[in-house]
Amino acid sequence: MPTRSVESPPHPRAERTVPRWAGALGFASALLLTLVVLRWNPLMRLDADIADTSHGWAVDADAMTQACRILTDWVWDPWTMRILTFLVAIWLVWRHAALWTAVWLVVTCALATLVQQTLKAAVDRPRPVWPDPVDSAHYAAFPSGHAMTATVVCGLLLWLLHRYGVVGLVWHTAVAVAVVSVAGVGLTRVWLGVHWTTDVVGGWLLGALVVVLAVGVDIRRRSRDQAHPTDDVPL
Repeated sequence: MPTRSVESPPHPRAERTVPRWAGALGFASALLLTLVVLRWNPLMRLDADIADTSHGWAVDADAMTQACRILTDWVWDPWTMRILTFLVAIWLVWRHAALWTAVWLVVTCALATLVQQTLKAAVDRPRPVWPDPVDSAHYAAFPSGHAMTATVVCGLLLWLLHRYGVVGLVWHTAVAVAVVSVAGVGLTRVWLGVHWTTDVVGGWLLGALVVVLAVGVDIRRRSRDQAHPTDDVPL
């Protein structure tokens, strides 16, 4: 019978910090969304300039472009991230009998996908169009699903590692992998010419907002369970 591991108790300061981060990320996300919808000219020009430059590099650097395609289509693909989430959820139930945490993880990722797809349909921003494309993508551009999904999955998994008291080399390695993955997937989308830079930034901001809100839910539940231990019935 799997048993629960000892988790790090929620820090009171973390509960106070969550609303501040959520407010800041919510404001930044809403501002960027508004500027994209209004097609604010300075931002659109910046997007176009970056896209033109990076596309020229992608056409000339074939080996780098092929590497980016492998990374974005297989390693950092949203479905790869979702499968990883599902496997972690299974491990949480099997190893720690943490059904609530597993459900919290899967539901958060599912809600993030729903938000992302709803915004894509609502904003309906066209992707960059090239006479000599190096890659292709479907659906609307804003926000980047790759960037948002990677941010949500990596952020939630880092939070779980923190919760279960992981420190030292394993923690630092996990942080490094998460940072490289989140930054790398965004850069590959721009490099391959399938997203504007603001699509990627929007995905990062919205993904971070989802993570902060989900962490807030988790902290509140754990605080409640510690205050009322008799209510903490294993699911």
